[in-house]
Amino acid sequence: MSKAEIRRLDREIQKTQKKLEAVQRGEWWPLTGRERLAMTRALTSGARSVHKGRSTGGAESRMESIDSSVTARLNAELTALHTEKQRLLTEAARAKAAKKASGWW
Repeated sequence: MSKAEIRRLDREIQKTQKKLEAVQRGEWWPLTGRERLAMTRALTSGARSVHKGRSTGGAESRMESIDSSVTARLNAELTALHTEKQRLLTEAARAKAAKKASGWW
């Protein structure tokens, strides 16, 4: 409920927003190890298809689905962080109001 806690949440929100922007630009650094592995497998599958002269539709759709799941995960994290920050701000406001109401003048 302290200001340090709120500042920590603000930093986490900024980090998550940067990760989300990076994913939308097509960068891989915000991905988890499992997501990177799945993306690499889809990429190599597409390269193999190109080498054999086949369509890369399946690999592209897998990469798009991984990208959308990463975006959904980061949006969920961002929503949770905003909710937690709002909860802390509400608690702080209630504590301040209670302290003010209990005083004499």
